[in-house]
Amino acid sequence: MLCLSVVILYPIIYITAVSFSDTASVLQGKVTLLPKGFNLDAYAQVLKDERIPRAYLNTIFYTTLGTTINLLMTAIAAYPLARKDFFGRKFFLLAIVMTMFLNPGIIPNYLIVQELGLIDSVWALVLPNAIWTFELIILKSFYENMSEALREAAVVDGASEYRILFQIMIPLSKPALASIGLFYFMGHWNSFFIPLIYLNDATMYPLQVVLRDMLIFADSSNNTNLVDAAALAPQAMKNATIVLSMIPVLLIYPFAQKYFAKGVMLGSEKG
Repeated sequence: MLCLSVVILYPIIYITAVSFSDTASVLQGKVTLLPKGFNLDAYAQVLKDERIPRAYLNTIFYTTLGTTINLLMTAIAAYPLARKDFFGRKFFLLAIVMTMFLNPGIIPNYLIVQELGLIDSVWALVLPNAIWTFELIILKSFYENMSEALREAAVVDGASEYRILFQIMIPLSKPALASIGLFYFMGHWNSFFIPLIYLNDATMYPLQVVLRDMLIFADSSNNTNLVDAAALAPQAMKNATIVLSMIPVLLIYPFAQKYFAKGVMLGSEKG
């Protein structure tokens, strides 16, 4: 585990150190784990690009909306699939699982999104991926492991299926929802290919697409801010953009991580 931790942490520490180091130290290869000649020139130059704040806001909006829709749709879809008396349960489960192995591909998906008029809209990023099959199966299994006596007690008290779902099942499923919510969050935050396909308006680009343009086309004449920063080491510029994209994930992940170790059952069920 120590070796694995070193392998995971070293690249993060290294790119952070390079992003905070001065140009001479970076070009001479003196940077290892600690910054050399600490400065913030790379970050200042990157943030001068007007696309970065806009891309940050776009990404936060896409991630928040997408994760909310994902969790809501997954929680609703998993509930009937977890009920053994649900008519057609095996058929729907088979159809859902088959989507994991029989992906139609990019072109059919693009044509469907285009016919629905979703191109160049936020809905093209969140609706086609409203439910991820693997996360749906995880939540279904979580529901199945909950005591049937709890639901039967709610039915005796006159609760409808909607009330059972939203006032009993979902509140008791917070650990599972937090776990799959983290996966959804990471998927939306790091999403690059889907926005690149469905968005033609550059003002709607999320952070990952903008960072990709900055990294690949750093010498382009269109990127005047980076061209004017010729005195800065290219490695420092690239690593600064990478660090900026990691900050929200590093802040959120430790708080969500605790739910992975809490076990399956929490809440009012005892014994």
